[in-house]
Amino acid sequence: MMEFERVLFRDKQGDEKVIEQRLEMFRPMLIRNALIRGVFEEDLYQELAIETLKCIQCFKQLE
Repeated sequence: MMEFERVLFRDKQGDEKVIEQRLEMFRPMLIRNALIRGVFEEDLYQELAIETLKCIQCFKQLE
């Protein structure tokens, strides 16, 4: 299993520390996508973070 898959699998187990690390890893991408005409939109950032967590929960291990 690839390392990234292992990490996502641990995220699915509800390890809060790992989930925080994952969100921190994706933070630059989330911030970049939460900019509207150069203005940071906090609500959009939060929605993107929630969707990221949902995607992690839906992750299925590759065989």
